[in-house]
Amino acid sequence: MADLRTFNVVILGVGFLLIFTAFTTCGNIEQTLIKSLDNGSFTGSGYDSLGIIYGVFSFSNLLAPTVVAVIGPQITMFFSGILYSGYIAAFITPSVWSFYLTSVLIGIGAAMLWTAQGHFLVENSDAATINRNTGMFWALLQCSMLFGNLYIYFEWNGSTDISDRSRKMIFTALLITSVVGTLSFLVLRKTLPSEEILSEEEGQSLLPTRMMYKQRASSAVKDAKSEFRLELSFYSGVYGTCIGATAEFGEASKGLIGISGIVVGVGEIVGGGLFGLICKNNRFRRTSVVFLGMVVHFVAFYLIFLNIPEDAPIVLKTNTQHKPYLTPSVSIALLCSFLLGLGDSCFNTQLYSILGRVYAEQSAPAFAIFKFIQSIFAAIAFFYSGYLLLTWQLLLMVILGFTGTLCFFMVERMQNFSVDLQEY
Repeated sequence: MADLRTFNVVILGVGFLLIFTAFTTCGNIEQTLIKSLDNGSFTGSGYDSLGIIYGVFSFSNLLAPTVVAVIGPQITMFFSGILYSGYIAAFITPSVWSFYLTSVLIGIGAAMLWTAQGHFLVENSDAATINRNTGMFWALLQCSMLFGNLYIYFEWNGSTDISDRSRKMIFTALLITSVVGTLSFLVLRKTLPSEEILSEEEGQSLLPTRMMYKQRASSAVKDAKSEFRLELSFYSGVYGTCIGATAEFGEASKGLIGISGIVVGVGEIVGGGLFGLICKNNRFRRTSVVFLGMVVHFVAFYLIFLNIPEDAPIVLKTNTQHKPYLTPSVSIALLCSFLLGLGDSCFNTQLYSILGRVYAEQSAPAFAIFKFIQSIFAAIAFFYSGYLLLTWQLLLMVILGFTGTLCFFMVERMQNFSVDLQEY
C-alpha cells in the first residue's frame, strides 16, 4: 500500500505540473501580453485579473471543504482543472467579458483544487512520510515553471511586440497541456479504508496539539500566511513584468521574462528537493529552513531594489523611464529570480509539513483556511501592484517577511510545547 500512496503522490504532482505549466506561464506573461495587444477595445488588466482570481479564491475556500467532502478530492480536482483550462482558452481570442468571467471561475476552481490537493496529499501520507511527500509534490509542481517559460524565451527573444499568431500558438499549446493534466487526475487510485494515515493512538496524541494550535496561534498563522502569499504574488506576476519593462535590457527584455520564470522554478525545485526530501521533520530543521527563506528573500529584495527601475511595475505602453541605482544587469536579475524561488520553497515546504502533521485528521478544513488567508493577501497584492512603485512594494514585503517568520516560530513553539505537555 505504501507503493500505492507513492504512486498517488507522483501522479498528483504530475497533474499539477501540467496544469500549472499552463497557468504559471500565463500569469507570468499576461500583463506583458495585454500591453502588446493590437485590439484597442481590450481594456483588461493582467494585475486586475489575478486580483480577481485570488479574491474569489479566498471566499470560495469557505465552501471548498464541503465540496471535497461530498464529491471527493479526485472528482473535485478534475472539475477544477476544467476551469483552469477555460481560463487559458480565453487568451486565444481575448475579450474583456470572457477574460474577467474566467477569472472568477478559475478563482472558484482554485479553491476547490488546492483544498482537495491538501486533503489528498495528507490522505496518502503518514507522520513518517509527510515531509518526503510534501517535498516530492512541491518539486514536481515547481517543474511547471520550466517548460512553458522556456518556450516563451525562444518565441519572444528579440521581439519588442507579441503578434496575434504567436499568442494563439502559445495559448493553444498551454491549453492542451492543461487538459492533459486535468485528465491525469482520473488515474489516481483510492487507498483502502483500513489504511488510515495515522493510527488511532497517533491521532489522539495530535489532538491536544491541534486544539492549542487553533486556540493560541490563529493570529500568528494568519500573519505568516499573508506574508508568504505577498511574495508569491510578486515573483509569479510582478517581477517578470518588471524585467520585461526594463528599457536597459533592450530587445532581450521580453525573452528574459521566460528565462526569469525558469530560474525561479529552478530555485523552487532545489529548495523543494533539499528541504522537503532531505531534512527531517523536527523543530530545529523546520524553523531553520524558514529563517533561511527570510534571509534569502531579503537579499533578493535588496538586489532588485538596486537593479530594477522603480517604475517597472506600473508602466503601460512604454518601457521604464526611471534609472535604478546600478546599471541593470541580466545576471543580477536572474540571480534574484533564483533567490525568490529558493526562498519561496523554504516557506512552503515547511508550511505544508506543519499543516499536514498538526491537522492530519482535519486536512480539508485546515488547507481551506490556509488558502483562504493566503489568497486574500494575494488579491490585495495584485490590485496594488499596478499602482505602487517597486520600492514601496519591496519595503512592504520586507516588513511582512520579518513578521511572518516570527509568527511561524511562535506556531512551531506552541505545537512542540503542546506535544511535550501531552507526553508529560
